[in-house]
Amino acid sequence: MLYYLFRFLEQYNIPGAHIWSYISFRSLLALILSLVISAWFGEYFIKWMKRRNIAETARDSSIDPFGVEKKGVPTMGGIIIIVSILVPVILLGRMRNIYLLLMIATTVWLGFLGFMDDYIKIFRKNKEGLKGIYKIVGQISIGFIVGLTLWLSPDAVVRENVSDVRQNSEVVVKHKAQAVKSLQTTIPFIKNHNLNYSDVMSFCGKYKVAAGWVLFVLMTILVVTAVSNGANLNDGMDGMCAGNSAIIGVALLIFCYISSHIVYAAYFDIMYIPGSQELVVFLSAFVGAMIGFLWYNAYPAQVFMGDTGSLTIGGIIGVCALIIHKELMLPILCGIFFIESLSVIIQTQWFKLQKRKGKRVRVFRSTPIHDAFRRLDSQLDPTSTYVLKGWPHRPFHESKITIRFWITTIILAALTIITLKIR
Repeated sequence: MLYYLFRFLEQYNIPGAHIWSYISFRSLLALILSLVISAWFGEYFIKWMKRRNIAETARDSSIDPFGVEKKGVPTMGGIIIIVSILVPVILLGRMRNIYLLLMIATTVWLGFLGFMDDYIKIFRKNKEGLKGIYKIVGQISIGFIVGLTLWLSPDAVVRENVSDVRQNSEVVVKHKAQAVKSLQTTIPFIKNHNLNYSDVMSFCGKYKVAAGWVLFVLMTILVVTAVSNGANLNDGMDGMCAGNSAIIGVALLIFCYISSHIVYAAYFDIMYIPGSQELVVFLSAFVGAMIGFLWYNAYPAQVFMGDTGSLTIGGIIGVCALIIHKELMLPILCGIFFIESLSVIIQTQWFKLQKRKGKRVRVFRSTPIHDAFRRLDSQLDPTSTYVLKGWPHRPFHESKITIRFWITTIILAALTIITLKIR
């Protein structure tokens, strides 16, 4: 809104109005504004929730080796995150941008899905929350809408990069003059740096392009669902998910800025995506909201984000990566989310397999994997055997676990960024 207002005032030579055309100015302003909103609104939100005794079920201190009992801590803190993202974006973003509209739709859709889950847990006193099938359907639906929009919208186009080898063997990367619908995506550690979904579906013959788009939509659904659930599983300790997401957000912000700048895109040999600069504004607000939320969510937490926040965060990360054609880099960038999900899958499937044989065998001391680092031997199921019972060798305080997971995510984010030069 403010963007259009000042662009209008610029026609009348109002001093300073032209500065709103700079993406760096609007992005930094979005970062600051989201931080302020998160800190200010967060305080009132927490007080309001406490006055009405709207809190998550108390965590039993017996499950924590350090005897920390968390009682009366409000949940649904994801509302703080969503408000802190949407207000700066609506004020500072170009609302006619298709990518920005997709990000807003994802935030609202998954925020509502997570809110319903938290609502059922708190007000209906049902610890299971929203049925799993409804969550999956909600995640699949937004993934389908995003994928279909990127397929059919005339505004979702890219200028593909091409390499020009000169006589002195110097390789110069240029971009095609015409922006087109593209099925290419950046793939790490590969010389040519791109994979085309239509090439994967080449066995479909003359229908390979259409089949490639179908594959892309399916990939969109998979990415949104997987990352959203991964973030949800990572939200188990104070500050864990918010800190990891802020780091991932910074890495994605860098990718978006490079993709929206034709010179930098050519230098790193990736696709130039016109209009993706608005994602820089969105991600600046996202990072600011995450850092501001940590003001209250860092140990000891004054508020939990709940599924309202974690499902939304994962969806935002997944959709943003898909828009800039970097979805194949997510297993590295979101490595923590991937490991959390993988640990749960391994634990449940191995237990079911062994149970058919009449045995009760688990792989990890507890899952998601972050919980295994604080589990005591006395807290393990005495009727089960554990493949990795001796690992880790001692429990850690959750603040130490959280910080070490942050450090791991920083390393993974740095590795993801340097893959642009490693091929």
